[in-house]
Amino acid sequence: MLEQGTISIHTENIFPIIKKSLYSDHQIFLRELVSNAVDAIQKLNMVSRAGEYSGEMGEPEIQLAIDKGKKTLSITDNGIGMTADEVKKYINQVAFSSAEEFIHKYEGKADQPIIGNFGLGFYSSFMVATKVEIDTLSYQEEAQAVHWSCDGSPAFTLEDSSRTTRGTTITLYLMEEEEEYLESPRVKNLVKTYCDFMPVPIKMDGEQLNQQKAPWRDSPNSLSQEDYLEFYRYLYPFQEEPLLWVHLNTDYPFIINGILYFPKLRPDVDVTKGQIKLFCNQVFVSDNCEEIIPQFLLPMRGVIDSTDIPLNVSRSALQGDRTVKRIGDYIAKKVGDRLKELYRSDRQKYITAWKDLSTFVKFGVLNDEKFKKQVQDLVVFRSTAKLEAKTAETPEVQVQSDEGDAWQDVSASTQDSNGDEYTTLKEYLERNKERHENKVFYCTDEASQATYVELHKSQGLEVLFMDSFIDTHFINFLEQEYNDVKFTRVDSDLDNTLLDKDTSGEIVDPKTNKTRSETIKELFEKAINKPKVNIRAEALKAETQQGTPPAMVLLPEILRRLRDMNALMQQQGTEFPEEHILLVNTAHPMIQNLAEISQGAIIQGDGESPSSQLVNMICQHVYDLALMSQKGFDAEGMKSFVERSNDVLTKLTEQAAK
Repeated sequence: MLEQGTISIHTENIFPIIKKSLYSDHQIFLRELVSNAVDAIQKLNMVSRAGEYSGEMGEPEIQLAIDKGKKTLSITDNGIGMTADEVKKYINQVAFSSAEEFIHKYEGKADQPIIGNFGLGFYSSFMVATKVEIDTLSYQEEAQAVHWSCDGSPAFTLEDSSRTTRGTTITLYLMEEEEEYLESPRVKNLVKTYCDFMPVPIKMDGEQLNQQKAPWRDSPNSLSQEDYLEFYRYLYPFQEEPLLWVHLNTDYPFIINGILYFPKLRPDVDVTKGQIKLFCNQVFVSDNCEEIIPQFLLPMRGVIDSTDIPLNVSRSALQGDRTVKRIGDYIAKKVGDRLKELYRSDRQKYITAWKDLSTFVKFGVLNDEKFKKQVQDLVVFRSTAKLEAKTAETPEVQVQSDEGDAWQDVSASTQDSNGDEYTTLKEYLERNKERHENKVFYCTDEASQATYVELHKSQGLEVLFMDSFIDTHFINFLEQEYNDVKFTRVDSDLDNTLLDKDTSGEIVDPKTNKTRSETIKELFEKAINKPKVNIRAEALKAETQQGTPPAMVLLPEILRRLRDMNALMQQQGTEFPEEHILLVNTAHPMIQNLAEISQGAIIQGDGESPSSQLVNMICQHVYDLALMSQKGFDAEGMKSFVERSNDVLTKLTEQAAK
């Protein structure tokens, strides 16, 4: 070993780094300096409560002032002030946090927490200023006011001051490229962004700039519904009213306060981007709460305020640790409790809000096992059934203030505000177990699958609507949870209940020795001429066949799901599969007419009569209409359909004109 020693670090080297690189955003200098001013006022309150100061307190306030002539911005507080020794200790010794030392001395004496944690915030002023001055007078009796000045180098001056009022003024001589902070609107905007809820009035030119009151720090019992709504409107102006909210208020095992809102989800909302504002002791930190909030709750809005969330030195980013995970679990639990309470106490309000809530709940069930156990019985689906509301006694209602549970008689409504019926999966299975045990009929697109839904309804089969973007994944989850239950989309195949299987009365043509169903099947096979299309000729049950479709395209459940999965994995649009079933309704009058026309067709010289041509064209047209209901056309297919439709109409008008 040649030598062993200690690496020395010179202030000349470290100071420029602190000035230029400590914070990623220059504008937060104002947040740091105003936070220090709030701390100074809180410290004075603490020493007063401790009996160490009996002088006049005065109304606490922070004054901001701009002098465009001198190119200065100043921040003045009427707080505790500093002596010369304290300036030397807390200002000259970089990163020695006076807040931390002060908290230890006066622990338990404050009604508002001290904001500062790092002791570096003051030096953010050198990101925008060529020179910084401190003029301060301590609260201590016979203290001498002092004036400190530094031009951004390690050199400083400290001398007596003529100041006569308790408190501190920090004056920034702004750099030429930072003169935007000499404009009042810019400064006011920064105060609103970072300091709006600080507990001390912040004033400039006689106007108070900050909201000051932080509703999330109040007891839930002290806030009315209008208070919550007014706060939401203030945070998110020009937005629709929120669906409901959750008030977070706990000091064990960590300190966290906040109000989270369930917003109405617009189509343009990015559910992967956080909308929740993060605060630390009422100081705005970030719009980014992704590390704290479980991913499925990111679309929520509101405020979270905690001193236990670990931030980096600039407060701009979180430092991941177990506390963050525990806070996320706590938030998810309180959200689950709130949903459970609403479901039990006001079922109709819950169901009315479900269209927006379902995204949160289903995504949470898929991704969070604890949350799933909380809310899995609260998942509801719109249904075709006509249900009756029941009156139920609610055994438990959990309220967010943790002040106890309540018993209530509630109307277990099954409808939303539009009159649509909703049910849980367990209720559906119980209701239909005698008709089709452990089988669920569902619809994913009400418009394109309307014919299939109506067919099920006509035979008394209940259909659930699973038509949100997340339901494709959610159905797979449900099948794992209910592994003895079969989920069948209404257009995948038809239950035997929907088909008339009685063929005893079906006539056999003596010329061909074929039944009408066999004849119809052959007509469509010839007209369509697609070997991969499986044609079935069967009769649908119905009171009146005129209301049933002449033909339906069916997509087998397993094949369709594989196709959807492949499209998702390859990030491509789903193409309509070549292999599918065309079920031709042999009981429909049009189909029966086709059979009659085909039997009366006369073969001519070219081998095909006009009647046969018409039959082929109508068969193709019926198939086209069945495809259209399934959105089975691409652009070229739609063009061909229009041309074929014109041909059919032309042929029909020709025959009618004869």
